[in-house]
Amino acid sequence: MTILEKTESICPGCYQEGKINKIDADIIEEDGKVWIQKTCDKHGSFKDIYFNDASIYKKWIKFKVTGIDSPDVKTQVLDFPPLYDIHKSQSVLTNLLVTNRCNLRCSYCFMNAGASGSVYEPTMDQLKDLMLQARNEHPMGSKAIQITGGEPTVREDLLDIVKMAKEVGFSHVQVNTNGLKLADSAEYCQQLKDAKVNTIYMSFDGVTKETNPWIEKNKQAIENLRKANLKIVLVPVLIGGQNLSETGKIVRFALDNMDIIRGVNFQPISFCGRIKKLKDEKREMQRVDYVDMMKALDEEFDGYLSQDDFYPVPFVFPVSKLIEMLKGKTQVEFTAHPGCGGATYLFLDDDGKPLPITRFIDVEGLLSFIDKESGISGPLKKARVAAAFLRKVDDFVDYDKAPQGFDLKQLLKDATIGGSYDSLRGFHYKSLFLGSMWFQDPFNLNIDRLKRCVIHYTTLEGIVPFCAYNGIGVGDAIREKHSVPIKEWEKQTGRKMKDDLRKDVPLT
Repeated sequence: MTILEKTESICPGCYQEGKINKIDADIIEEDGKVWIQKTCDKHGSFKDIYFNDASIYKKWIKFKVTGIDSPDVKTQVLDFPPLYDIHKSQSVLTNLLVTNRCNLRCSYCFMNAGASGSVYEPTMDQLKDLMLQARNEHPMGSKAIQITGGEPTVREDLLDIVKMAKEVGFSHVQVNTNGLKLADSAEYCQQLKDAKVNTIYMSFDGVTKETNPWIEKNKQAIENLRKANLKIVLVPVLIGGQNLSETGKIVRFALDNMDIIRGVNFQPISFCGRIKKLKDEKREMQRVDYVDMMKALDEEFDGYLSQDDFYPVPFVFPVSKLIEMLKGKTQVEFTAHPGCGGATYLFLDDDGKPLPITRFIDVEGLLSFIDKESGISGPLKKARVAAAFLRKVDDFVDYDKAPQGFDLKQLLKDATIGGSYDSLRGFHYKSLFLGSMWFQDPFNLNIDRLKRCVIHYTTLEGIVPFCAYNGIGVGDAIREKHSVPIKEWEKQTGRKMKDDLRKDVPLT
C-alpha cells in the first residue's frame, strides 16, 4: 500500500446520524487500484474505490490545476460547517432547481423528489434573484445555466423561466428532463427551441426496456426534438449489475443519431438522495467508476475506443488561458479536479466506425504547445501567436487519419477570435462529445476535489458546489427550509401531488 496524497473527507457513519464530521483521508494505491481511505474515532475505518486502475489515475492527476479564488461559492450554509477556507473554481455551469416535483419516482434520484413530504418551488421573482446571483458571482459571472428539478417540465411556466434566463444574460441554457413531456408534443419541443433553449439534457439509462423502461418515450422525444432541431445530450446513470453492460450500446445509439444527439454524459451512480443508507455489500456491487465505464466501452467497440482516448476536465485549461491572453479578459476556466470527470470526442471514419480525436491528433502535444503560447507577452503578441499557429499547428494532426474536411487551423482560429462556446459550434456539430461525471457521496468525498468543483447550484442560501448540495445533504436542508407541506401546496394550487405522476409508463 502506497499513500499517493493526503486529503480530507467526512465520516459516512456520522453523516447518517445527521452530523458532518470532517476527518483526514488518504488516497492510496493498492493492488493496482486507487482507493480513498479514512478513519473516524467513533465509527471506525472506511475504504472506497477511487480508480479501478492506478495507471489511469496517474495519467489524469498530472493535469490538476488550481483556479482563481471564488469566494461566493461556499459549503457553510445554514447549520453546515465550512469544509474548506475558499473555493478554487468559478462556475462553468450553474444549476437552477425550479421544483422538486416530478412525474416519476426513480429509485436513484439525487433529489429524493416527491418523497420529502413538502414542495420546493421558487416563485418567478425568486428565480430571477437566483439567476442574478449566479450572473453576479465573483470573480466572474456564470454564463451557462441548467434548469433542473425534480422534473422541470411539470412547471407550466417553464418557457417563461427559460426566457428569463436569456434576458438576464446566460448565453447557454439547457433543460434537464426525463423527456416524457417532450415525447408528448412536438409543438412543446418547438416552443422550447423558440424560447432559446440551447440543449436538452435528457435521462437515458439504456437501450432496452429492462434498463430503460421509458425507451420508447425517449425515442419519441428525440424525433420531436429533431423536428425542432433542438440538440440533445443523453445522460445515463450507470449502475453495476443493472445497465453497465449497455454502456457501449448507448454510445452506438447516439452515433446513429448524431444529427441531433450532440453528446453522452455518463454519470456513475452516487449514493445520496434516496439511496444514501444502502448496505455496504449492495453499494459495493452497484458502484461504478470511470475505469469500469471505459472498460465497458472498450469491450463494445473492440479497441476502436479505449481508456487511452479519455482525458480529464482540466486537460483543456490551456485553451482558456490562451484565449484570455489574446482577448485580455478572464475566460471560463475548466479547473475542476481530475477526479470530477473525463471526456473525448468521437467522429466517424469513412467506414462508419467511431474515430476518437486522439487517434488523429497528438492532443497532449497540441495542448502543451497551446500552454506555451499562452505565456507569450510583449508587443505584437497576437501576431506572434497567430504566426506560431500557422507554422506549427498542423504538425499535431495526422490528416490521413482525420475525418474528411477536418481543419484544425480554422477551428482554433474560430475559438481564439470568437472566444466562446458558440465559436466552436462547427466542431461540436461534426462530432459526438463523450464524457463522464462521477459525483461524490459521503463514502468517497474528497474535500480537495470538492473545493475545485465547477458545477454549482444557485440557491436561496447562496451558491453551493454540486457535490455539497447533493452529496452531503446541503440541498436537502435548503429545500426543507424553503418548502411548504404538500397539503398546504395542494390547498394553495387546487391541485393534487399525485396528479403529477404519469399513468402511461412505469414510475421507477
